[in-house]
Amino acid sequence: MSPVYPPSATPAPRPRLGDRINRFWVRVTEGLEVDQLWAQFERDARSSYRLYSSDVDRSEEEALRPGRKFLRTAEKFFWAILEKLSPARRVLLLVALVLLFFPSGGFTYKDKAGDVHVAEFDLHVWGGLTLLLVLILEVGDRVVMKRDLQIAKEIQNWLLPNQAPTIPGVEVAFLTRAANTVAGDYYDVFARAGAEGATPHYLLAVADVAGKSIPAAMLMATFQASLRTLSNRPVPLADLVRGMNQYACTNSQGGLRFTTAFIAEYDPGARALTYVNAGHNPPMVCRKSGALERLEAGGLPIGIMVDAPYQSATTTLEPGDWLVIFTDGVVEAENTAKEEYGETRLLQIIAAGAQYTPAQLLQSIMTSIDVFVGNTPQHDDITCLLVKVV
Repeated sequence: MSPVYPPSATPAPRPRLGDRINRFWVRVTEGLEVDQLWAQFERDARSSYRLYSSDVDRSEEEALRPGRKFLRTAEKFFWAILEKLSPARRVLLLVALVLLFFPSGGFTYKDKAGDVHVAEFDLHVWGGLTLLLVLILEVGDRVVMKRDLQIAKEIQNWLLPNQAPTIPGVEVAFLTRAANTVAGDYYDVFARAGAEGATPHYLLAVADVAGKSIPAAMLMATFQASLRTLSNRPVPLADLVRGMNQYACTNSQGGLRFTTAFIAEYDPGARALTYVNAGHNPPMVCRKSGALERLEAGGLPIGIMVDAPYQSATTTLEPGDWLVIFTDGVVEAENTAKEEYGETRLLQIIAAGAQYTPAQLLQSIMTSIDVFVGNTPQHDDITCLLVKVV
């Protein structure tokens, strides 16, 4: 006789095999479609190739025959991969490769009773397990590093503004997209106190630290700290930038860790923008009339020469004008054919979206870049700050 369960105690139906397989697949793929998985794999493969190929010098293979050239290049790639591992893991990887390619075999022997026995061995399994061990060790390092990078990203997001302050007569939007987990690009918009009772001026800054990832992010934090600190002093903008440069030169490793920057001070009452361009991509003022003005006055990148001179310049913004400030990651974004996005495409998007809000135009620019680059890995941080005069 089958047991009778009260309604509350009825066992839940057991999931079907197909449902379990589907849940497993969704958990592994995080819900991505096959084409999305392939695109992700292609980006990862291109990024890894770029990483390893940067250590491969092909100049000496030019005079070799094709077959010899291939073998020599393959050897260099092998060493480029092997040297990324610790010495202990290099030995494990070499042992795994030997076991994987070692032929299976066996031998016969007689016991004391004279019976013949056959002993077979297959080293491929042990090679696969050793290779799996190396993979587990590398994944462990990656997880720890990813956790630390995530913490660094959260700190960096805390340092950067989430939204722009309300500035009379203008609308502002900004965005940064890191090539790695953390970025070396910097943007900021904040009020700079003036004389008592006077309308505050606003500082707009976009900077690009040489390099990427953690080292660049650390220098970005020091750049922000010096800008915020020195901006409290009632000095002209050019003097502020000179002070930042003198501070940066004390920890720039002899000019190797420099920063390109565009720093501007906006006076809402006069609609006057005073700026210093320290070796940065020249921002563009796209006039309502269609005219284009590039903001180039300034000096050397910050952190190269301690006594570098800096000059400021002033331009007036009129209703309908756009101020576009960006880092080189925008115009130098590459597609699979190694073509750069370029200023021409950027200007076309700006002209087409002249009636947009800054947030809408910023989204249009990023979408245009994404369509252009396709599956090509992002090789540099992307930052853009837009100001529209209303």
